[in-house]
Amino acid sequence: MAIFLTEASKVIVQGMTGSEGTKHTTRMLASGTNVVGGVNPRKAGTTQSFGDVDVPVFGSVAEAIEKTGADVSVIFVPPAHTKGAVVEAVDAGIPLAVIITEGVPVADTAEFFSYAQEKGVRLIGPNCPGLISPGKSNVGIIPADITGPGKVGLVSKSGTLTYQMMYELRDFGFSTAIGIGGDPIIGTTHIDALAAFEADPETEIIVMIGEIGGDAEERAAAYIQANVTKPVVGYVAGFTAPEGKTMGHAGAIVSGSSGTAQAKKEALEAAGVKVGKTPSETAALARELLTRS
Repeated sequence: MAIFLTEASKVIVQGMTGSEGTKHTTRMLASGTNVVGGVNPRKAGTTQSFGDVDVPVFGSVAEAIEKTGADVSVIFVPPAHTKGAVVEAVDAGIPLAVIITEGVPVADTAEFFSYAQEKGVRLIGPNCPGLISPGKSNVGIIPADITGPGKVGLVSKSGTLTYQMMYELRDFGFSTAIGIGGDPIIGTTHIDALAAFEADPETEIIVMIGEIGGDAEERAAAYIQANVTKPVVGYVAGFTAPEGKTMGHAGAIVSGSSGTAQAKKEALEAAGVKVGKTPSETAALARELLTRS
């Protein structure tokens, strides 16, 4: 099993004909993702060649869904056009839209996230690496050759730490690894992923990576305590960050004692989560639990 993305997922790429879209569509196809179309109104009716695979280009998301039965869209368009692309996908009724674009104005995200919620469409991102169910499907920019299928579920705010954790636990494998993005407003939260992993029969252990700023990890801790029966291992990036300074991700600003790595670590530990001080220590905690199970 996997969450949000399976071997049956039919994927379209908004922005497939641009340089980033082309590069990552090539990678997604190579990893076995069922990419059934791209969207570019100016190139509608053409095909784009990816080695021995020709992928049709449609004029709209609605047309792509009608012709292919697509149920996932991955969005590689510039920040200024991201809101329009997401709204188009939502209007077309795509069940899942994965927004890779970095630098999307927060006001735009607030607007399209609210609209997607209203229409019942799940968004992942923006400013995220996407998600991978190894051996089944890969949507976004996560390298597909780090690990294979297995019983670890991973949810992370950080793209780089997603890859590191996949590598550290590569011998156990993953049901799904999902990078939710680090912007102040994101479409899918730690809690959404925790709920899905809890319900997935093949996910035996959950690894959750957060970072300083905001209160998402504290809210996740409360959710874990009330709803999650599977073991959870956590890591919070930013133990050495100076207070009051905005760090790399737009959401990572610390004010006083709230939002610090230590405060988040304590909240998670109070909920029964084992928390590592470094990514490698976190992987070792997960490895211990996996070896025991």
